[in-house]
Amino acid sequence: MEPTPTAPRAMPMSLFVFSLFYGGMVCIAGVLGNKQVALGPLAVEAGIFAFLLLVVTSSAVAELHGQTWANRLVRIGFAPLIASMLLTWGVLALPTSPEMAPDRKAAFELMLGSTWRIWLAGIIAYGVSQTLNVTIFSWLKGREGGKLLWLRSAIAGVLSQIVDTLLFIGIAFYGVFPIAELLVGQMIAKVVLSAVLVPVLIYLAVGLGRKLDGTPTPA
Repeated sequence: MEPTPTAPRAMPMSLFVFSLFYGGMVCIAGVLGNKQVALGPLAVEAGIFAFLLLVVTSSAVAELHGQTWANRLVRIGFAPLIASMLLTWGVLALPTSPEMAPDRKAAFELMLGSTWRIWLAGIIAYGVSQTLNVTIFSWLKGREGGKLLWLRSAIAGVLSQIVDTLLFIGIAFYGVFPIAELLVGQMIAKVVLSAVLVPVLIYLAVGLGRKLDGTPTPA
């Protein structure tokens, strides 16, 4: 007798939606990082906004589906990150059409032609900081019982962004120019944004996830 095939296990809708969103943010973060924006007296690379959304998404998955699924999301995120880098290198290596305007060609190569140190720094900083965020967030949840979502998200977001800044700037620019001022400015901006924005966005993301899954909000 042939064995009865087992039905495939359905993926929760929130996990499916968050995974798609996460992959998109991984890819766009490097592109946005080519612009510096002014936040009061501080200058910060715009890629931070995409990275904060990565923090929010991985934390929301940890809250809804546990640390194991959140860590899987982070690991799977390496696929679109590395694939987008390889695709960028491939496109840059291809000959440019003579019909392309020289100023557009120069702008494209300037924005996407990063050095190997910047690519390496992005991969390492992403993996370490996102894994750290999930680990801290989940550990705090186990310690306090799952009530103080705003506090867990703020602490995990701030600490992971500090590590992200140290790794990325240190690997990408150490020895190229003095990095102390850049480190301080980026760190202050990321800490403030993580403390202010991440808790609010995580509440929204968790609420959306529960609505997608049809799960009632706990009292």
